[in-house]
Amino acid sequence: MLRALGFAVFAHLLLMVALTWGINWNKEPVSLSVEAELWSNLPQEAAPKAAEMAPLPPAPPAPSPVPPRVVEAVKPAPLPELPREADIALAREQEKRAEDRRKQLALEREKKREAQKELAAQKKLAAEKELEAQRKLEAQQKAALAKTRLTEDRQKQGESARKLRQAEDGRRMEAQREDNLKRMQGLAGATGAQEAKGNASRSSGPPAGYGSRVAARVKPNIVFTEEIAGNPTAEIEVRTAPDGTIVGQRILKSSGVRSWDEAVLKAVIKTEVLPRDVDGRVPSPLIIDFRPKD
Repeated sequence: MLRALGFAVFAHLLLMVALTWGINWNKEPVSLSVEAELWSNLPQEAAPKAAEMAPLPPAPPAPSPVPPRVVEAVKPAPLPELPREADIALAREQEKRAEDRRKQLALEREKKREAQKELAAQKKLAAEKELEAQRKLEAQQKAALAKTRLTEDRQKQGESARKLRQAEDGRRMEAQREDNLKRMQGLAGATGAQEAKGNASRSSGPPAGYGSRVAARVKPNIVFTEEIAGNPTAEIEVRTAPDGTIVGQRILKSSGVRSWDEAVLKAVIKTEVLPRDVDGRVPSPLIIDFRPKD
């Protein structure tokens, strides 16, 4: 820029010197004089020749003379100087330099615009990165908050489950305590033998010898005359009412001989009522084994 500015100043100074010299070298004084010959004050025509006529009246007095006009010399305008080859070359050089200068300025303006665009793009990218970082930070904060809430919810759920388990354990322990009390109260009035190992107040199954009493009640009603090999067992389930009345019967395990199974079922139905136990009860249901050779 400094070199171009120095060249421009030098060129302008050279141009001014050339123009000054071109104007002064052909400058010569021009003198122009004009001469005029005055014949009369005013233009007049000649009178005709005098004829012999009557005398004319006297002529009027001549007008006063008009002073002659002075015509000043007119200085001609100087002819325009034709451009010389040096001036033409200098003008072309100046025009070229001006064009180069315009191109340089246009290039600088373009570079400046590009730099501004790049700076704007960098600012936009930085703003987008900052926004993205802010979004990530917010997402992380939300995730951490959600995780904290989930942990708190799990802790609350665990606390609730623990309380429920404690309450359930308390209810179970209370029920077990009540069962123990009832069992202790029942054991106080137990009716079992000294060698009995149960914990109920009385035996739920039939006592010893009750089966033989039931068999003695049912067997007289069995009608079976067939000869079979071996001594197969038929298991019969009998359901009774509290007074011993038979209300149902079915074969739990077949003896393998259909006629023997049917004879036993018919004998149970024909019995109608089973004997009572020593305590006056009839256990129900009963499972009774029947063998044809017993």
